[in-house]
Amino acid sequence: MYLKSIEVHGFKSFANKIVFEFHNGITGIVGPNGSGKSNVADAVRWVLGEQRAKQLRGASMQDVIFSGTENRKPLSYAYVAITLDNADRSLNIDYNEVTVARRVYRSGESEYLINGTACRLKDVNELFYDTGIGKEGYSIIGQGQIERILSGKPEERRELFDEAAGIVKYKRRKVTAQKKLEDERQNLVRVNDILSELEKQVGPLERQSEKAKIYLKKKEELKTYDVNMFLMEMERMETQLKTVEENMEIVGKDLEESNRSYTNIKAEYEQMEQDMEAADAQITALREELGNTTVLKGKLEGQINVLKEQIHTAEQSEEHFRTRQEAINQDKEQRLEQKAAYEEEKKQMDAQMQHMAEEKARVMEHFQKIQSEIERCTRGMEDGKNEIIELLNHKASTKARQQRYDTMQEQVNIRKAQLSKRLLEQKSEEEELEAVVEECQKRYEEAKAEYTKLIEEEQKLENNRKNWQTKEEEVKHALEQDTARYHREQSRLESLVNIAERYDGYGNSIRRVMEQKDREKGILGVVADIIKVEKKYETAIETALGGSIQNIVTNDEDTAKRMIQYLKQNRYGRATFLPLTSVGKKQPQVNEHALKEQGVIGIGSELVQTESRYQGLKTHLLGRTYVVDTIDHAVALARKYQYSLRIVTLEGESLSPGGSMTGGAFKNTSNLLGRKREIEELEKTVAQLKENLTKYRARMEEITTARELLKEDLEQLREDLKQAMLNSNTAKLNMERAKEQKEENTSQYGGLIQESREIEQQLAEITQNRQQIQEEISQADTREKEIEEENSNFQKLLEEQNKLAEDSQKEVSRVQLEEANLVQKAEFIQENISRVQTELRKLEEELHQAEQEKLDSQADVDKKYHDIEEIKKTMEASDSTHGELEQKLSDKQKEKEEMSVKYKGFFQKQEELSKHINDLDKESFRLNSQKEKFNESIENQTNYMWEEYELTRHHALELRNEEYDNPTEMKKQIAQIKDDIRKLGDVNVNAIEDYKNLSERYTFMKTQHDDLVTAEQTLLDIIEELDTGMRKQFMEKFQEIQVEFDKVFKELFGGGKGSLELVEGEDILECGIRIIAQPPGKKLQNMMQLSGGEKSLTAISLLFAIQNLKPSPFCLLDEIEAALDDSNVGRFANYLHKLTKNTQFIVITHRRGTMAAADRLYGITMQEKGISTLVSVNLIEEELDK
Repeated sequence: MYLKSIEVHGFKSFANKIVFEFHNGITGIVGPNGSGKSNVADAVRWVLGEQRAKQLRGASMQDVIFSGTENRKPLSYAYVAITLDNADRSLNIDYNEVTVARRVYRSGESEYLINGTACRLKDVNELFYDTGIGKEGYSIIGQGQIERILSGKPEERRELFDEAAGIVKYKRRKVTAQKKLEDERQNLVRVNDILSELEKQVGPLERQSEKAKIYLKKKEELKTYDVNMFLMEMERMETQLKTVEENMEIVGKDLEESNRSYTNIKAEYEQMEQDMEAADAQITALREELGNTTVLKGKLEGQINVLKEQIHTAEQSEEHFRTRQEAINQDKEQRLEQKAAYEEEKKQMDAQMQHMAEEKARVMEHFQKIQSEIERCTRGMEDGKNEIIELLNHKASTKARQQRYDTMQEQVNIRKAQLSKRLLEQKSEEEELEAVVEECQKRYEEAKAEYTKLIEEEQKLENNRKNWQTKEEEVKHALEQDTARYHREQSRLESLVNIAERYDGYGNSIRRVMEQKDREKGILGVVADIIKVEKKYETAIETALGGSIQNIVTNDEDTAKRMIQYLKQNRYGRATFLPLTSVGKKQPQVNEHALKEQGVIGIGSELVQTESRYQGLKTHLLGRTYVVDTIDHAVALARKYQYSLRIVTLEGESLSPGGSMTGGAFKNTSNLLGRKREIEELEKTVAQLKENLTKYRARMEEITTARELLKEDLEQLREDLKQAMLNSNTAKLNMERAKEQKEENTSQYGGLIQESREIEQQLAEITQNRQQIQEEISQADTREKEIEEENSNFQKLLEEQNKLAEDSQKEVSRVQLEEANLVQKAEFIQENISRVQTELRKLEEELHQAEQEKLDSQADVDKKYHDIEEIKKTMEASDSTHGELEQKLSDKQKEKEEMSVKYKGFFQKQEELSKHINDLDKESFRLNSQKEKFNESIENQTNYMWEEYELTRHHALELRNEEYDNPTEMKKQIAQIKDDIRKLGDVNVNAIEDYKNLSERYTFMKTQHDDLVTAEQTLLDIIEELDTGMRKQFMEKFQEIQVEFDKVFKELFGGGKGSLELVEGEDILECGIRIIAQPPGKKLQNMMQLSGGEKSLTAISLLFAIQNLKPSPFCLLDEIEAALDDSNVGRFANYLHKLTKNTQFIVITHRRGTMAAADRLYGITMQEKGISTLVSVNLIEEELDK
């Protein structure tokens, strides 16, 4: 077997993948300092399982991954693989070649592989057992390791010799066996504890089981009586219920009839009340109306007086109105005279303006005619000139159009031929595109359906991921809570156990005696450890025991005497002992009558539990103490029995015989009885929490696994989704592109058809336009001659009209000036007339206002005279109405008195009927209450049957026994059975099943105990056998190494002596090894006094000696000869050649002597900064020469 190759990628400075090929013999690896040569040795050590970063010259395992340079990015992982030739099957694996690889990622993940298959580090270590290959073996000797071999402690060299002796695998087997032995012993201790606990539980549980069986039998008898009693009671109550219901029906009918009569009477009564209220209202209204007429008469008389006063005032104001009217009429006559004068002057001025307007109109009309004629002549001449120009332009453009149409006709004919060809091509292309669009549409629909399906799957997986995340958070939360609680309860338990073991709370003498418990088997414990009490009785029992709770229980008087002597001798104090052979022999007298008194719970000895052998002790301590619930009941009990009883309460008060009372608050919360109970409760809680934590951690692992699997599925699905989206988008683009091409083709085809039609139309238009052009040219020539003749006539007429226009212009200016003067005078006269008219209007308004005020005053007087007459008539009518109202009021009062008499008779009849209805309601309520009680009793009985026996009446009928027909006797039997059940006390019904399970568990644990004892002995035998074999093999190999070391030492040093010694006084398998060296010509001396070269050569001698005796398949040496001089390097190289018969050597070196001895060389350098590269040897030698 030999090393065939090393593959390195991303390891330290080897950024690129590099493969080293090796053959038998010596291979040298050379290169400048810092080029990465030693990284090859680190790579081999690392792939063989090195876990310590310091051994690889790093701070952490991440440092072995290529960390990047200025020009290269860091890599994410490091990978090393070594391939060995296994044709001779030196390795226990059925392959001719074995490749061991290791890969580590920056995330911290790491893996080992053997021939590409993932494996454990343990598998790699076991593969190379006893081959010398390994991170701790002697196949890889790195820089500084030579120094450590010699300078280290003797114990530190042990691994090298164990590997050479071939006992490493046996040592590891021994460690495994010892670990298993420790586990088995721990299991055995645990099983013994469980068995001890089970033995304590079996006896009490068996008694509880027997009691539970009696209890169940009694309960079955009680059920038979209860069911039959229930059925008889149900029949009796149903009969009584039927009678009550019949009576209720009779009362109900009577009540219904009475209610009906009462309703009718009530209606009549209410109607009569309404009639009386109406009569009252009418009487009140008549009285009010009568009062109103009296008030009205007084008011009307007052109004007549006021009107007469107002008429007198109006007659005095009439004289003032006449004086004002005369003054207004005089001003009005003056203004009318002024207006007449102005209007006469305005008539004269209007006549003059009329004459001037007529003259102006005549002059302007003449002037306008001249201007119109001038404009007509000028316009005619301009139009003629413009038309001539237009005709010339039109003729030129027409001729150009004629030429253009000739050209267009030729071009249109060419286009027509091309268009016909394109139409045929476009039609063919359209059919092809139709097929392409259908294909693309089909592919798009398929891709879209696939994408939709993947989206739905992704949503499902995402929902699953969220669900798992929620579950993980819930479990994590529960795990954190239970972990915190577990540590809290565990800490509390350890504290209590520690307190209990140290007997904290007990006197010094008690603790001293209990320290001797393991030596003195007769000590059974203190009283507090022996008895068990329910929590509610702890205070009472501890009070009852008092100082006796710290008494020490022993097997006999002899033990007690020995312990008393022990306390005396050591002056530890005093203690009270309770020997089982002397206490509790006399049974105390118990007052049975006292036990039946109110508030008495029982005798103290009955409220505690102990093992059967402590029954007398329990009676001795507590057999005379009565436990009562409260101090009031305790005082009453003591007083009744003449203060002859010892009594304690649940809260800790104590009444002693003779009448003394003890009570109050406790100084501390120490509860010696509750301590043990609390420890047991905490142990159960801690065990349950530990079980819960195991379950939660297992659940977390399941959830983590499920989430990892789900994550992989989701990542794969998302990759598929991306691909599906890409396919869908590609198909959609292809489809849209094909549709666009089709639409474009269709559009082009339509355009071509349209273009063809336009060409035909253009040809027809061109032909028509050419004919029109010829006609237009001919017409233009004729019109040009006519225009020239018309322009000559217009020129003569224009000259004559210009002379007439000048004369007419002068006349128009004279008339306009005269007209302006007349208009100004007329406006002044008109302003005066307007002013006078305004003043006349104001006077007319004042006169009209005065006349209106006079008329209004006269009308007001007439109206007041009329109002007085009307008021007098109203007063006469009011006197007549007042007499009628008094008569009506008298009639209504008589009518109301008759209705009152009738109303009293109806009220009495209504009261009698109401009383009868009330009596019927009471009877109905009484019967209804009876019915409800019967129904409630039936329901209670039914509920009792269901709650107690889970029986309905129907199922209870199946258990009916006609022999049970005497209710009185049955009630006695039920009471007797219940009393028997009560006397049984607390019954654990589950004890039957618990006892069965406990028995089975005890049997199982006993079997486990026997198996563990057997396994323990087997492992001890294996360890003994391994120790014997290793001692023998190590001594044999060590002696051989001693002899070989001396031979190699003499050969390499050229004489002298080398020896090895075991450190005395220690186990051969663990002792250290001393190296003793005596170079030639020197005395035997301490290793530390040797020179550096001598130390190196001594260590090399030891390594070569081991290689001679147990050659490793390959050996990698990293500059171990660096400290040797040239002559010693030569000896080193020569001896290396001797060893190549059985071992392949790979030597990292700087020394030329070693290079010369190598069969082949590899050169390593850094052509790129920070990156190691494999180069030719010649290049390396040149660099070394420099």
